[in-house]
Amino acid sequence: MRVLYLAIDQRVPGTTGGSIHTAAVAEGLAALGHDVHAVAALADGRAASGGGVTWHRLEPPFGAKQLRWMRAGSVVTIAEAVRPDIVIERYYNFGGEGMAASTRARVPYVLEVNAPVVDYPGSIKHLIDRALVVEPMRRWRERQVRHASLVVTPASAIVPAWYPRERILEIEWGADTSRFRPGASGAMPFERPPGLVAVFAGAFRAWHGAVHLVEAIRDLRARGRRDVSAVLIGAGPELAAARRAAAGLDGIVFTGAVPHDRMPACLAACDVGVAPFDLPRHAPLAIDFFWSPLKIFEYMAAGLPTIAPDIARLRAIVSTGRDGLLYDTGRPGALAGALERLADDGALRARMGAAARARAVAEFGWDVHCRRLEEALRRCVS
Repeated sequence: MRVLYLAIDQRVPGTTGGSIHTAAVAEGLAALGHDVHAVAALADGRAASGGGVTWHRLEPPFGAKQLRWMRAGSVVTIAEAVRPDIVIERYYNFGGEGMAASTRARVPYVLEVNAPVVDYPGSIKHLIDRALVVEPMRRWRERQVRHASLVVTPASAIVPAWYPRERILEIEWGADTSRFRPGASGAMPFERPPGLVAVFAGAFRAWHGAVHLVEAIRDLRARGRRDVSAVLIGAGPELAAARRAAAGLDGIVFTGAVPHDRMPACLAACDVGVAPFDLPRHAPLAIDFFWSPLKIFEYMAAGLPTIAPDIARLRAIVSTGRDGLLYDTGRPGALAGALERLADDGALRARMGAAARARAVAEFGWDVHCRRLEEALRRCVS
């Protein structure tokens, strides 16, 4: 198949989940033998071809995602040159340029939905739509979904209920299990602190909950435990708050942002991965935990047991007691208790790490994701 993949609001390569997802899907489909043309906001120095993909440089006007729809004409021009068999577009409320391209090319349109199409309680877009009476944003995003032959999403709850369920491919994101692996080596942006090392990797948004790992280390110090440390990798709006929470604590390292190609070595140098999501801090999660948590898949691929909140969505990813531990966020000290349990039982930690690695390879590799996606795309074009 000749695939046109549209993600013009994603900068590739990059460190965000969307950027990593875009490159992994494009390169994964190319590795399966498809002629993939990907359209993205390429970072300086990105080759026009890489990973078997032909990359086309295009980004929203002035870098504003809200103006992405203004590139529809440019996308149609690319589609006319590429002559794809199928068009895939990463959903965004102000996108939809893939609709025009697929219509002109007379080929199926696939929509990747990684954020809610439906409104959630308190949605700003819903309030604006009500003020405008005719609800233009709802109509536009639903038009994108209606045009799609296939919707690809981690959680069908964020797709309108009227869309046929049989045309939804519910699929997790993944990890590059050939790169993220136990023992991965490379340049390190930190010196390993003493004792068991728990790692958080993320964008330091409020709902990522990085501060909860810092608070857990403080709880452990109050219990007299000095044999557990933490490395927090990344940057973002909550980094300053996490640093303030860590004031006066030993054994906590902040690395700042780290290029994604250095992350395998960073994770391999640690013992436990922590994903302390704070769901009430992100209103859209009232619909469902719709993220496909990249950090957890990479922790597992690196052979790390994962500690995360005990919610239904994460129970499908982390089997508590087998490849990680899920904790009750409503119980004070629960995260610290999970860290303490793994610090006290090296054999359990090793068994969980091995099970996590095996499950990542079998279920959560980008290669697994792309094979499932390929099967669905073939059905669309047949």
